[in-house]
Amino acid sequence: MTSEELLEKLNEIRIQKCETRTLELKAAEKECPKRLYDTLSSFSNQDDGGTIIFGVDEDDNYNECGVYDPQEIQKRINEQCLQMEPVIRPLLTVAEKDGKAFVSAEIPGIDVSDRPCYYQGKGRLKGSYVRVGDSDEPMTEYEVYSYEAFRKKYQDDIRPVPRASFEMLDRSLLDEYIDRLKAEKRNISVLTDEEIYELMSITRKGEVTLSSVMLFCRYPQAFFPQLCITAVVLPGNEYGETGESGERFIDNRRIEGNIPEMLDQAIAFTRKNMKTKTIVNPDTGKREDRTEYPVAAIREAVLNALVHRDYSIYTEGMPIQIRMYPDRIEIKNPGGIYGRMQIDQLGKMQPDTRNPVLVTALEIMKITENRYSGIPTIRRCMKEHGLKEPVFSDERGSFTVTLYNDVHTEQEKTAFDCDLSRAEKDLLMFLDIPRSRQEIAEHLKIGTVPYAMSAYVNPMIKKGLIKMTIPERPQSQKQRFVAVKN
Repeated sequence: MTSEELLEKLNEIRIQKCETRTLELKAAEKECPKRLYDTLSSFSNQDDGGTIIFGVDEDDNYNECGVYDPQEIQKRINEQCLQMEPVIRPLLTVAEKDGKAFVSAEIPGIDVSDRPCYYQGKGRLKGSYVRVGDSDEPMTEYEVYSYEAFRKKYQDDIRPVPRASFEMLDRSLLDEYIDRLKAEKRNISVLTDEEIYELMSITRKGEVTLSSVMLFCRYPQAFFPQLCITAVVLPGNEYGETGESGERFIDNRRIEGNIPEMLDQAIAFTRKNMKTKTIVNPDTGKREDRTEYPVAAIREAVLNALVHRDYSIYTEGMPIQIRMYPDRIEIKNPGGIYGRMQIDQLGKMQPDTRNPVLVTALEIMKITENRYSGIPTIRRCMKEHGLKEPVFSDERGSFTVTLYNDVHTEQEKTAFDCDLSRAEKDLLMFLDIPRSRQEIAEHLKIGTVPYAMSAYVNPMIKKGLIKMTIPERPQSQKQRFVAVKN
């Protein structure tokens, strides 16, 4: 950033008085902080990096105290950056305000294949950090492993299962799969079954693989008790709320079996516990039953969870979770987004595949298309059903799909009509299409962009009236804001 941009950032901090996921404040009035490595690591380990500003004392009501010596502090910052692995190359900026000097250090995010960035003095496992809100948190052992697994292309879906023998697989399921393979792949049809087993990773050096157990064993949970699905129906809109009689769950089931069986049982569970209403089709005039959620969307979400979950030893004790609330359904699987994919890119570009052998096998079995159409299908089905857009979230080693029903639609419309000021309604009309911060400030005829955000936009985001187009990167220069459609 330029000196002018640093001064503008100081003005924003003075108004907003907070750190963020991409902003860290340090006083440095007397000396350079000696322990920057946690923030250096966490900023480097996120796609959009982050900025450390020296000369603002968060503990003293964000007082602009300035730094003790701008030249010396830049030297100390660089020294600490050289102690990171890989080495960090910060972009340093100095600005003067009211006779005081301020320094910013922009820390670029490194490529996923080079993560985690860590402090050499503590090593990869103890010196790697991740940004959570405005805090730097030590990475879990699994988070460190997940980067290594991507970098080295580990295939946990075909790791051997020593306890499982070939005789424990259901031969009718396996033979059907082999017959499909031979029918579709001419070069494979000339091989013996034993050669096909090794070639297609049904076995590895004679040992049965995890994929084989999850696809062709009638009861995989004998080997992996938690590679299952836990499905619950809850009485309240928050986990832990109890019903009128003190019940914690309205329905509660542990879904087991191989992957095709678990998929079918999960769909049956959700269908059993969702409402169905009768509507009149405006095109045909006939009465039709409409489920609370589109079944096709639920199928894709559950299938994605089964196919793309993490199957490493670090997560084999974690089941997939289905939670049905009065206003929504959440489907959560262990293992966050794999590789370089970001939330806003889901369904728009080809992702890296965590479990390629498992995915290919399910394609042969006609259970999945393997054309990266799952997310677009979920979005399309929800739209055709007249429901809100699905919400996808990636949080520290887990991925969640949330589908909302229309239980609060009328209440939301009433609140929109009655509770909003004229200025808020006008802004929502303006945000019918995505707008930038500068466009919003100009529309409101406010000279200071940070004030427009803090006085109007941020409160309306909290009310659920406005949303960010890149919610996982709040400070992005490409960030736009748009009204939430009811």
